[in-house]
Amino acid sequence: MAQPLMPHATASWLVDNTSLSFDQIAEFCGLHILEVQAIADDTATTKLTGRDPVRAHELTMDEIEKGQNDPNYSLKMLKGPDQIRRTKGPRYTPVSKRQDKPDGIAWILRHHPEISDGAIGKLIGTTRTTIAAIRDRSHWNIANIVPKDPVTLGLTSQRELDAIVARAAKLAGIEAPVDNRLEGDREALIEELRAERTAAAHAAEIAEHGDPNAEPTAENLFR
Repeated sequence: MAQPLMPHATASWLVDNTSLSFDQIAEFCGLHILEVQAIADDTATTKLTGRDPVRAHELTMDEIEKGQNDPNYSLKMLKGPDQIRRTKGPRYTPVSKRQDKPDGIAWILRHHPEISDGAIGKLIGTTRTTIAAIRDRSHWNIANIVPKDPVTLGLTSQRELDAIVARAAKLAGIEAPVDNRLEGDREALIEELRAERTAAAHAAEIAEHGDPNAEPTAENLFR
């Protein structure tokens, strides 16, 4: 599925300017729902500047309206201008996060040894030499490397990591692990958003038409 050119900035704009659910925004932007929640709560590592997907010709207001009216609706992306993508070499990582790469690599090597060095290199944006040095503990800074989840470090998204793990497990002929640690949080968050949306719609209806369950008053009886 096509994704916005700048998914995190797009998610920030959708959070601030629409009543779409976090689940809808996460699906459209290709992010994990808790990444969207972090953006909404301003707990992301860097405060993001929103990017309007309507002005970028990636989404229409009609699509946004459909999503706001139906929490189960999946937003459909417009075909925007051709995006320039790198076809060779590791992905770009901001300078501020490059020091976290060894920790992320060490975490993958510990928890998912079935993932190939090539796949790790593409996911994290590193070289086979660095991966090998961390694996055999010959890395120059090995004493200070602490395995940390690369998603938590902001080096990749949960969806990308899950896809790599599933592909590697299939090639290795093993069953891919299922991580349900966040499922309860996800469902609770979705239910909370739906309840808030229902309450808001009910309040708006009362404001416009009055409360049909309210006790009649003398003023209303003699109108």
